[in-house]
Amino acid sequence: MKISTLSRASAVLSATLVLAACSHSQENLSTQVAPGTAALPVLSADEAAHFTEKSYLAFGGPSVEVQQDGWHPSLAKTDGVNTPYIVGPKKGNDGATYTTVQQAVDAALAQHNHGERVFIKVLPGTYSGAVYIPAGSPPVSLFGAGESADQVVLQLGLEASVAPADYRKTVSPNGEFLPGDRAWYMFNQCGNPQNASIGVSCSATLWSQGNGLQLQNLTIANSLQDTTDAGEHPAVALRVDGDQTLLDNVHVLGRENTLLVNTSDVNNQTVNNRYSRVYVHNSLIEGDVDYVSGQANAVFDHVEFHTLSSRGVKQASIFAPITPANVPYGYLVIDSNLTGDKGFSGQGAAQKALLGRSVDLGVDKGGYAPGQTPNGQLVIRDSQIDGSYNLQQPWGDAAYSERPFSGNVAPNRDLNDTGFNRLWQYNNVFAGAK
Repeated sequence: MKISTLSRASAVLSATLVLAACSHSQENLSTQVAPGTAALPVLSADEAAHFTEKSYLAFGGPSVEVQQDGWHPSLAKTDGVNTPYIVGPKKGNDGATYTTVQQAVDAALAQHNHGERVFIKVLPGTYSGAVYIPAGSPPVSLFGAGESADQVVLQLGLEASVAPADYRKTVSPNGEFLPGDRAWYMFNQCGNPQNASIGVSCSATLWSQGNGLQLQNLTIANSLQDTTDAGEHPAVALRVDGDQTLLDNVHVLGRENTLLVNTSDVNNQTVNNRYSRVYVHNSLIEGDVDYVSGQANAVFDHVEFHTLSSRGVKQASIFAPITPANVPYGYLVIDSNLTGDKGFSGQGAAQKALLGRSVDLGVDKGGYAPGQTPNGQLVIRDSQIDGSYNLQQPWGDAAYSERPFSGNVAPNRDLNDTGFNRLWQYNNVFAGAK
């Protein structure tokens, strides 16, 4: 299934907007003043000083605590890299040694167990099929060789409700996953015939459990997109579970649950002994419902989040963090651009999108238990937000528990008080602000 022309055009346009519109101009200053309101809590400068890239990326990793050395993301250089793992539409053309990304991953993992980074180069083209990188893999750099991210596309069209038998036929029609392969257990877990459906996580086009994954200069899409109605159709494009995952100049395209930044299976309610960190830079993420979600520590730096109205969903929203109650950091958005299409931003638009909501995973309606239930944490700071969003009431009721949003605006407030939501803004500029 080809990615729609609309999404391709949006990807190119949005990448340009990320570069051109992420920084504040002198004429366009923030009007946000702490503490804000209970519907729109705003941090003070002193409070915001605790929420920086450095503080987020120092927390987590091998244990759920501050790491003394932190993590300082550094993209491995791919220019001129000599690698035997080259993927192309046709074997032999331009040095291509494989015709699917999974073939290259399997070959690399068969020859490398741990330690030294593995580079996989993908030539321009569209590649349909699942890509799985299992836990315990060496660090992998998967990079597109095109002039722009949209010239190398990895895509698959699955959703959470797919039956295991249909999943197996779609993902491994010609024995792409076989017993003995390193990624077999991932495929076998998703295709377990005892399950009624594959679930949200297994709908991903690319799913990595390995630490140190780096993705650069490519597009990852769940190509289901507008072939579904406006109902609930979770369909992940990219799922990452490992620590120290880095995305640079990557387009992640889908609709509901486009990007899943995670630590372990999304159904786990607690983090036990690790908490994964993800850094996303100079990229585009596109979707409509809770399209950035998961239980991990993630920093989004110079990223465009573009919300789509094309499915006509009842309530669109970007972020859906599943932050454990005892963890102080979830998502940080800095120097980024939050936009929507004409269905939200155009003259006479019938509705506005939300910035997000907490995911109170593991409880039913009314079941939120302070200090026990996950309580999503997010700070959006130093960014631009256009008129596609409800700027006065940008946060929705929590998923599952339906807990109404309530921000802490008390004097001398505890920013991690579990009696309140932890979704914050600081120094953002709104479209049309003077």
